[in-house]
Amino acid sequence: MECKNTGRSPLYYYISKSRHRQAVIFIHAAFADHTEFDPQIEVFSKYFTVITVDLIGHGLATKTKKGDGIEHTSEYLKDILSAENIEKAHFVGVSIGAVLAQDFANKFPDRVLSLSCFGGYDINNFDPAIQKKNSGAQRIMMLKALFSIKWFAKSNKLISAYTPKAQEAFYRMNIRFPRKSLIYLAGLNKLINRNQTGQRAYPLMIGCGDKDLPMELTIVEKWHEAEPNSKLVVFKNSGHLVNMDAPDEFNKVVLDFILTPKKIISSRG
Repeated sequence: MECKNTGRSPLYYYISKSRHRQAVIFIHAAFADHTEFDPQIEVFSKYFTVITVDLIGHGLATKTKKGDGIEHTSEYLKDILSAENIEKAHFVGVSIGAVLAQDFANKFPDRVLSLSCFGGYDINNFDPAIQKKNSGAQRIMMLKALFSIKWFAKSNKLISAYTPKAQEAFYRMNIRFPRKSLIYLAGLNKLINRNQTGQRAYPLMIGCGDKDLPMELTIVEKWHEAEPNSKLVVFKNSGHLVNMDAPDEFNKVVLDFILTPKKIISSRG
């Protein structure tokens, strides 16, 4: 993977040396970085040009200028596609990566080949009651992070991953996260319930792990009910970071989904 920056945004991205007709972009969870998708690179690079990113405030993407924010990620991703002469791509997001992938699809639907969201929620139809409950839990975790990133990372790995291997891998990413970058995460609220979902011109897959918080399974099931033409998948023995807990199954499911041609039918009027 070659590390690049377009010079026009804070994001750093990593692109496979082998190039293919289609590309897939993986977008990581909060407190992680591009290495979250190390278990996917070898398999997916056989079929696609693979791009992973360091979101603003994560990994190498810590040098910013006035006006930069996570709410502008869609524009940053569009800039990467343009820099690499990629017209359209498959988007795969985990946790906040799923939020940001949806925002890109909202703003640039003609540049999306497929959308796969795991451990996320429907940003166009997010229940305010759930949002309030979720925000309360997040504030408690943020207080831990402000006090000690190491303390926070020890707690966070237990609720983010299920297998010991994935927990330790996520912990190593989390302790590299700078406390000053916490401020960027607040920008995610600017993306919630700003658009209405119309007819999707690309296939949608949503999912989570069966060991994730019970609320997450409820969220993805409601999302699937609202968009019945989407594909719903629940990974066994997996927590929030399904691609790390069950990498082999994740790779198989996502590859099957994006390699199989599908007839697109409107899910909402």
